[in-house]
Amino acid sequence: MSAYLGTVETEPRPEFWYGLPYGYLQMDLRPTPEGIQEVARQLDALPEGLRDRADQVFRLYSVVLTLLRSQAVMGCALGMHPGENGEPTLSVLTVSTVPTSGAHPEAVLIQMLGDGGTGADDGLVPVELPAGTGYLWETERTTVAPTAPPDGEEGPAQGTVWQGTVAIPVPRTGSIVTVQMVTPSVDLADDYRGVLLGVARTVTFDDPAAPGEVDNGSGPSSDAGSGTDERSPFG
Repeated sequence: MSAYLGTVETEPRPEFWYGLPYGYLQMDLRPTPEGIQEVARQLDALPEGLRDRADQVFRLYSVVLTLLRSQAVMGCALGMHPGENGEPTLSVLTVSTVPTSGAHPEAVLIQMLGDGGTGADDGLVPVELPAGTGYLWETERTTVAPTAPPDGEEGPAQGTVWQGTVAIPVPRTGSIVTVQMVTPSVDLADDYRGVLLGVARTVTFDDPAAPGEVDNGSGPSSDAGSGTDERSPFG
């Protein structure tokens, strides 16, 4: 991954920073009451047809926002990029931390996954990152799709998504930083894996805006996302 919009700080007290790729819009996980009121005002000003659809999206955002905050998600970004058939490809990038209550985070991670080893055959692949050794695993799963169910079928529509996760144990804080990518474009899993690993390589525990650091807007560190075979398919 060669280019980033800048550095994203986790809230409320940053313990790490990461680069956000182009094509991703950071969600506001802590909107102010004034901001919510302004959105409501804008919805009321829309034409009736658009107002109903926008209101549904706003309600979905409220539900997702509550869910993300309950799971200690530090950052969430929505991605939209042009696909080969002209339709946009969508993805969701989330970054979070998992406390390990003073235990060794790497041992806790492997125990949480119920895996006795690491490697491609075990589904947990070690990856060397500037922030330390991370662990990558991938899965395809069926989930509720944000579309109407087929005619004649009851219940919500279902769809298959690709989910990739990179977990970075942090012994000095006794926590695990996770970077996760989810997309319904299962056929682009190889491309999104490259994006996921590119973001993971930008994770840093050193404040890029601290005295002595040069913040040039290209990410947390000058070599973030470089020197690897993985790349963003989106430029």
